[in-house]
Amino acid sequence: MTRSIRRFGVCAFGGILSIGFGASGAEQGDGKAPAFSAADLAALPARNWITNGGNLYNQRYSRLDQINRGNVQDVKAVWRVGLNGSGVGPGYSQQAQLLFYEGVLYAVTGDDDVFAVDVKTGKFLWTYEADVDFKTSVVCCGRLSRGVGLGDGKIFLGRLDGRLIALDQRSGEVVWDVQAADPKQGYGITAAPLYYDGKVITGFTGGEYAVRGRISAYDAATGKQLWNFYTIPGPGEIGHATWPQNNDAWKYGGAPVWQTPSVDPELGMLYFSTGNAGPDLNGAIRAGDNLFAASLVALDADTGAYRWHFQVVRHDIWDYDAPNPTVLFDAEYDGIPRKGIAVVSKAGYLYILDRVTGVPLTPVVETPVPQDRAQATAATQPIPQGDQVIRHDIEVVGENFEGVLRNAGRTFTPFNAELEAIYRPFSGVTWHPSSYNVESNLMYICAGDGPGRGKGGDPNATIGPEPNAETRRYVQGTFGSARDIGTDIRSTLVAMNVTNHKVAWRRLLDNRCAGSITTAGGLIFAGRFNGQLTALDSATGQRLWSFQTDGGFTTTATTFEHDGVQYLAGIAGGGVTGGRLNDGLWLFALNGTIESLPPGSGDPPPDDGDGNDETNDRRAFLSEFDLSRTPNLARGEEIYTTVCTACHGPMGEGGHLGVPFKKELAVVDIVVTARSGVDGTSMPAFGGSFGVEELHDVASYISRQILPLR
Repeated sequence: MTRSIRRFGVCAFGGILSIGFGASGAEQGDGKAPAFSAADLAALPARNWITNGGNLYNQRYSRLDQINRGNVQDVKAVWRVGLNGSGVGPGYSQQAQLLFYEGVLYAVTGDDDVFAVDVKTGKFLWTYEADVDFKTSVVCCGRLSRGVGLGDGKIFLGRLDGRLIALDQRSGEVVWDVQAADPKQGYGITAAPLYYDGKVITGFTGGEYAVRGRISAYDAATGKQLWNFYTIPGPGEIGHATWPQNNDAWKYGGAPVWQTPSVDPELGMLYFSTGNAGPDLNGAIRAGDNLFAASLVALDADTGAYRWHFQVVRHDIWDYDAPNPTVLFDAEYDGIPRKGIAVVSKAGYLYILDRVTGVPLTPVVETPVPQDRAQATAATQPIPQGDQVIRHDIEVVGENFEGVLRNAGRTFTPFNAELEAIYRPFSGVTWHPSSYNVESNLMYICAGDGPGRGKGGDPNATIGPEPNAETRRYVQGTFGSARDIGTDIRSTLVAMNVTNHKVAWRRLLDNRCAGSITTAGGLIFAGRFNGQLTALDSATGQRLWSFQTDGGFTTTATTFEHDGVQYLAGIAGGGVTGGRLNDGLWLFALNGTIESLPPGSGDPPPDDGDGNDETNDRRAFLSEFDLSRTPNLARGEEIYTTVCTACHGPMGEGGHLGVPFKKELAVVDIVVTARSGVDGTSMPAFGGSFGVEELHDVASYISRQILPLR
């Protein structure tokens, strides 16, 4: 549904006016976007930002230099627009990178609502309300969207319910709407669709929900499907032999596509990386390398035909896929110009390949790794040589750790149904986009090396979703963070030279970064989970500027030029992985007048405690609450299903972000933890989203319905 916002609201905080209004008569932009040529889309961005990755190469490099090392400290906010509270609530995340074209910003929230915003005034030109039915939509890792596509006068939106929609760029009216995939079968869309050569190209999520992964192209004018490529090959197709031939595991083999692909128009090739094999943690029922899971894949952009692949993790049981967007570049190796492609995985390894052939440009060695017969683990893994992005073992654990850490917690330490493994990293480099400097050949990577743990591998488990189950969740094991072992954890920004696989510099961050862009002004811009937008020197990594917003800056910034002024823009909205939930769309420039907010403004709301900063008793609120009240278990189930399941799993088994529930958990402990969160983890505070009675409802539901099954 599209509507022109007629309400007018101004919210003042800290002396800042927050604009949250629109009008049907607001001035429109200069004109509709053309059917961009390949040259338009491949060019380095400056005036506009017309693709999710800045250009078809996904380099996120801008030619603008008005804001530079010498003056970035003078950047301030121009305005902040509230996006009507869209995507602000338990279970949501704001992760979308904005597009900009001729005076208009295009934003999408975790609710799949789209906003066209006049850059001069902050007024809404139009909005599209998705009204996604989350009761029938499967959500893996939070309700989110990572962006929209643009071309031929249309905005293209992929929705969590598997619908692909074209909106009129000027009015927001629906031009066409196709049910591209069935959400009841576990499919959804979170990536920004790519407009290229009259097509709209998008991948589908659902790796934890027994899907057969795919990426498809649609006619940008009509929405008609033009080609489809399954990332899990069927009988007779290349790669099918890497799946068991005596069962149907391949039909539910996962390998979703989380990000916007890159394209080389000269070669006519499209590139993307894939997610984990399914079930995530049970390799016992899917012996083999499991192509094309955890792989870099190249297709013919016109037909979708297979061209080549490179698998970064064989027979993945650790959720070590590569959701980071692929980056294309041209550089010299031994004096010879080569067409390169780079992808970095959650295992924390950077792969640098020839994008013509898929052959490594820097050495990759098939390295023997520890084995587990029950899990049918691969004998070797392809390990890039040269400098590493992160650490790959656990050197020290805390004094309360029980026993001796097996295999020094190295990457690829296996586990099975009886034997848990602890390993580094849990999730080294995730979806947060990397950027590439075309002048220095440096790739800037947001990374973390926190440890993880896993357990699973039942050879007698069901292949495919459980019959008559309420959910299609297909993980078959438990995994999560292992922060409790007492080792040190680093969040870093790493500059890697792609020509020699050497680290140019590495910076230890005081707060995680959520992707980056880089510019000809010698800068890297990176949002932080604590709500800061920061600028760093691209040659050294030194922080030169930061601006505190009022929400977790968990999106990647966009830069562009309008009326001779360079701007930065992004959504500060936080989400399930950290940061204060909010709906703030911020615009920055050298001529801005709004000062940075006080430190901590982007952190989750305080848990109230007892009002004493020293003792901060998080249980103080219980003195005024009757724990003997009769809980509303139906409401508790609703909250658990819509909010908690994404991280902790439908049966409390744990997942991408949440730890497995311990059977001995008490209701009061669940209430306190849910209300206050857990510092230093991905567990947010829900005290600002739910009342104590609602938290008691969900805690009681967990205690009575979930924990007895543990």
